[in-house]
Amino acid sequence: MKLLLHDLEKSDEKILLNNNRDDITVISDDGKINPCICCFGCWIKTPGQCVIKDSYENMGVLLSKCDQMIIISKCFYGSYSPFIKNVLDRIVCPYQLPYLKTINGKTRHPKRYKNRYTSTVYFYGEITETEKETAQRVVKAYREKSSVYFYDTFEEIKGI
Repeated sequence: MKLLLHDLEKSDEKILLNNNRDDITVISDDGKINPCICCFGCWIKTPGQCVIKDSYENMGVLLSKCDQMIIISKCFYGSYSPFIKNVLDRIVCPYQLPYLKTINGKTRHPKRYKNRYTSTVYFYGEITETEKETAQRVVKAYREKSSVYFYDTFEEIKGI
């Protein structure tokens, strides 16, 4: 399954997908996402599932079933849009285990699930070179093996 996270308008989503949604789970802004409150409930109370009850509570489980995650985000100061950042915050803890492990000199939370997925990020907007460098570091901090692409407008992404 492909997991597509985007901050586009519904009309742009339809253009992007061309109604081809067979193997794609789309995560878009329904206007009702709550921010992660760092309560660690997804680690302790309901392992793998966020305790905040909204339509984004199963993000960790969705990621566990995915083999490719695609993110389309407007670039804000070298990072994700507020909506995409909020979704990623809601994915991180449920997808990982609470303890820390050092592997190859890097301390990380181990994955809760065994799946492997690729990650591709498409940023759009007026982006300076400094913002591009920052965005690449931000993306690599979430997922080391990620591809990052930059576009001036959303319309340029439609061909992917």
